[in-house]
Amino acid sequence: MEFAAAAAVFFMTMIGLMKICLAVYTYHYVAEVAREGTRWAIVRGTSCRGFSSRCPANADGSDTTAYVKSLSYPGISPSLLTVTSAYSQYPVGRACTPSTSCNNPGDLITVRVQYAFPLDIPFMPKRTLNMTSSSSMVIQQ
Repeated sequence: MEFAAAAAVFFMTMIGLMKICLAVYTYHYVAEVAREGTRWAIVRGTSCRGFSSRCPANADGSDTTAYVKSLSYPGISPSLLTVTSAYSQYPVGRACTPSTSCNNPGDLITVRVQYAFPLDIPFMPKRTLNMTSSSSMVIQQ
């Protein structure tokens, strides 16, 4: 009887520890794909050359979102991923020339990634951890 009680607590703790490790892995993934999406976008501004597809990237951020969701990591569900991209002037107050989309070299791209991580540990209520990371870089070409 004592073994059964101790084993239940032990296995619940071990499974909980593995789920927390998976949550840390997922947070690392969220931060990594935010950086990767930003890197992808900074070389696909209005003066982009040398790429056969998606050059220049759409100013509405749909190309960046598609690219980030196409990155596949084990254990990550793209359906739980939310990606938003925003172009802005850099430095602030400068006019966006030649286009009005601020997708020009010298402007700023910010990619924000959110992931709804389902945390379910045995004998504990199920929760959803919303993990968020953002990355900003200056558009190069």
